[in-house]
Amino acid sequence: MEQASPPAGSARNRKVVLREYISRAPREDDMSLVDGGAVPLRVPEGAAGPAVLVKNLYLSCDPYMRGRMRDFHGSYIPPFKPGSVIEGLGVARVVDSTHPGFVAGDIVSGMTGWEEYSLIDKPEQLNKIQQSDIPLSYHLGLLGMPGFTAYVGFYEICSPKKGEFVFVSAASGAVGQIVGQLAKLHGCYVVGSAGTNEKVELLKDKFGFDAAFNYKEEPDLTAALKRYFPEGIDIYFENVGGPMLDAVLLNMRMHGRIAVCGMVSQHGMTDPAGIHNLFCLVPKRISMKGFIQSDYINLFPQFLDYMTKHYKDGKIAYVEDVSIGLENALAAFVGLFSGKNVGKQVVYVSQE
Repeated sequence: MEQASPPAGSARNRKVVLREYISRAPREDDMSLVDGGAVPLRVPEGAAGPAVLVKNLYLSCDPYMRGRMRDFHGSYIPPFKPGSVIEGLGVARVVDSTHPGFVAGDIVSGMTGWEEYSLIDKPEQLNKIQQSDIPLSYHLGLLGMPGFTAYVGFYEICSPKKGEFVFVSAASGAVGQIVGQLAKLHGCYVVGSAGTNEKVELLKDKFGFDAAFNYKEEPDLTAALKRYFPEGIDIYFENVGGPMLDAVLLNMRMHGRIAVCGMVSQHGMTDPAGIHNLFCLVPKRISMKGFIQSDYINLFPQFLDYMTKHYKDGKIAYVEDVSIGLENALAAFVGLFSGKNVGKQVVYVSQE
């Protein structure tokens, strides 16, 4: 993609756009990397309100974005628009600002475009990052939405007690790896499932899970869970749905709690798999609740302090999978849905 140099006071702006809506797992050709032309390095005059122009440094690949690639308006977040830039969480440097809370050079996190430069017209939704010795990209995972999802899901939804039995699916992912470690810090017995033997070893050796298994090597998930939880499961942190949820329901203990974070196995959502064992909720008095981390945003400062302290004290480990360059963002995102990433998937776009 060769272009002439942009005019002075402007910069080239490549961007990733959605071609058209889909109803299946994403493919790279559902998106395009296009030349967005030259972008002035100033907030345009006459803007409707305060705005911030940022240079994107890191972009986050998250499973929820797949839901925004379909023509469905009944969710908590609207779909992308075909032909328009894809949006997602990112870490960026402020280039110019007409908002009093931000100045050039500030490092921020929040919703941005999958492009090199983004004009943010809702800057009040940005968070200013106080730089430290923690890598900036960690604000998209450990100290960002996935970490916060793990924190509120485990503590607010699951109401854990010391000594309880906890199961985490998709346990090596951005959310799962943190849930398991929070559970261990709380004094729980923790088992995780993942899709490769490499990830299984990571769960045990890096994240300190008591046990872990490769669900692809288990012909009978119900029997596998019975093997790892002979006394049953108190807490299930749900990330995948489908047959795994069915198997878990049969293995839950009385008054068990299930926090529904996501169901990544249900790619298309047009013909989702049914759940056969929901009746288990009744005799076992199981609580199952879906949640969105933004509903608990008042707890974010408390979460940030907690996670930062435990990470710096060496009590929480963190693994991310970094793809280099905006041109590799498409493959990085698509890889989420076949388990190619090991840890939190981020895309490195530019140096500070």
